[in-house]
Amino acid sequence: MSAPAATAAWSAIRAIALNTFREAIRDRILYLLLVFALLLIGASRLLSMLTVGSEDKIIKDLGLSAISVFGVLTAVFVGVSIVFKEIEKRTVFTLLSCPVRRWHFIAGKYAGLLSVLGLIVVVMSGALCALLALRGEAFLPLLPAILLIFFELAMVTAFAILFSTLTNPMLAALWTFVAYVVGHLTWSLELLQARMPEGPGRVLCDVLYTVLPNLEWLNVRGEAVRGALPATEHLIGASAYGVCYALAVLVVACMVFERKEFI
Repeated sequence: MSAPAATAAWSAIRAIALNTFREAIRDRILYLLLVFALLLIGASRLLSMLTVGSEDKIIKDLGLSAISVFGVLTAVFVGVSIVFKEIEKRTVFTLLSCPVRRWHFIAGKYAGLLSVLGLIVVVMSGALCALLALRGEAFLPLLPAILLIFFELAMVTAFAILFSTLTNPMLAALWTFVAYVVGHLTWSLELLQARMPEGPGRVLCDVLYTVLPNLEWLNVRGEAVRGALPATEHLIGASAYGVCYALAVLVVACMVFERKEFI
């Protein structure tokens, strides 16, 4: 790609991303999810007093879980309609009539939504860290877990964009949730493979384990709650895996959108 073409592509992606960010910020469901998440993080102090166990660990566990779950809900409910709405309102035709290629459109939508998720993660993480700081607890061990949660959300968002190019928002949301659940169960394929005899079954398990997302690799919330830091090698490897997998899914989404026929 020549320098002028690269500059034009970057300008188109940035403009679409900025517009997507503004649209998502105005979405009411986004604020509803964010308020629920912040309330849950704030209520974790009360919940910790009503349950058996270390109050600090319960607050950290509930806080990190809230960031992850509500981040996923935002990625799903906003992401699955982000392309469909443009097609339904026919605004995609206006965009594509300009010097904007289809992959610019998908990349811009993804970048805009990812920016929104980044902002949400920062706000929720700030609330959790502030709560811990007020209690005199260290919150630095939580930062690696929060970083990997963001990369997990990047993968989920890529799936939401992909499925939104294939079907309607309802089915896209269902398939995105399926991808999220499967991603947290991929580890079981190793156990299944170990119990199977040599043959096609073991090969199939190995292929599925390689192809399907492994979101559990990015889950270090247990260590963070105990105040332990993950190994540097694991943190770098998991981060690189999240980035590469999200990019791979996004490339597939661009290829699907390139071939999509608008009615």
